[in-house]
Amino acid sequence: MLILIADDDADDRMFLEQALRQSGYTNDIRTVEDGEDLLDYLRQHGKYEGQETPWPTLLILDLNMPRKNGFQALSEIKDDQRLRRLPVVVMTTSAADEDVIKTYNLGVNSFITKPFNFNRLVEIISALKVYWLETVKLPK
Repeated sequence: MLILIADDDADDRMFLEQALRQSGYTNDIRTVEDGEDLLDYLRQHGKYEGQETPWPTLLILDLNMPRKNGFQALSEIKDDQRLRRLPVVVMTTSAADEDVIKTYNLGVNSFITKPFNFNRLVEIISALKVYWLETVKLPK
């Protein structure tokens, strides 16, 4: 199992990784810094060409990123026959209704507003881990 985190903020990536480890997740975690890097990873293009890029079990996607934002990346993922079955959880600072609606219209599987408290983040990540990695049956 692999969780792929797409977030431009290094601190947020670090906190997500720490929360995953604290919740008992022991498998591989990979990170990318923006939507362009994310799509290159998934499609094995650019710096990922010729490299082993294991397919993620779950993608945690931020919306506010440079080069290609989370909306654009999500749209491309869900429009691509090969990528669309990847479960995507948006985790962002936004709580705006229009962002929630837009991401669900684009095909996101879940939308979560990032908490400001690390203990709450661990609770949320623990619930994600149980649901996405231990409960549901995902396509391979």
